[in-house]
Amino acid sequence: MNLNDLSKISDNFRTTEKMPVLFLGHGSPMNAIEENIFVQGFRNISKEIPRPNAIICISAHWFTKGTFVTAMDMPKTIHDFYGFPKELFDVQYPAKGNPELAKETTELLAPVLVEEDHNWGLDHGAWSVLRHLYPDADIPVIQLSIDYTKPPQYHFDLAKKLSKLREKGILIIGSGNIVHNLRLIDWKNIDTMGAGWDWAIEAREKTNNWLLDGDFQKLIDYQKQGSFLQYAVPTPDHFLPMIYNLGLKERSEELSLFNDSLIGGSLSMTSIRIG
Repeated sequence: MNLNDLSKISDNFRTTEKMPVLFLGHGSPMNAIEENIFVQGFRNISKEIPRPNAIICISAHWFTKGTFVTAMDMPKTIHDFYGFPKELFDVQYPAKGNPELAKETTELLAPVLVEEDHNWGLDHGAWSVLRHLYPDADIPVIQLSIDYTKPPQYHFDLAKKLSKLREKGILIIGSGNIVHNLRLIDWKNIDTMGAGWDWAIEAREKTNNWLLDGDFQKLIDYQKQGSFLQYAVPTPDHFLPMIYNLGLKERSEELSLFNDSLIGGSLSMTSIRIG
């Protein structure tokens, strides 16, 4: 990033103290409308950090060939699920987009080709958590997609290019789940705090230790760490948003965990604050 790039960002956003980075374990879409300890955690974290000028969300639910960024003025609320009550489908999150930030994001990530998108909107990985952090939907939001053709190291390195946006009041949020295996959900304990299969308990303990110790390479190379993580991360979509967050962490910054619990046997709600 050169001085001209920083100047462009300066034209749109005031310089701020460096914004934290968040990874939010979003869990079931029902968390958008239910009252529980996890949504309380989302609300609490928003009170602890500075109010952002805008938000970039990397959601598990926008998994694409190539990289895209939403660039419309008013992103639609996407109800990308089925089998849930009408009350959930009625939810709208009418946050504005920010085409200028989308354009600057494409420039910051060069030479990687990032295409502007005018069709997607805000999927439930974004709005189901944002409506608890910022219920008035009064902060502009754009989404950055995850290129499913690329390995974790690529995403970790790509995230670093977004670092300067943190000094312009941009809150970067990853939304997914570290442990996420819906095929092995224990439905009898779907709402039981701390309920986890043995492999899920091991995955939570070890990933938490690696996070707190700063041993990110083991997380980047998660496929090499053993069967417990193969069960915990059967597909990379919900895991990779966290990798973006780790790529943004500077050596001197603190990393802390919240909402740190397993539920339903095979799902963790563990969330991360950096900075």
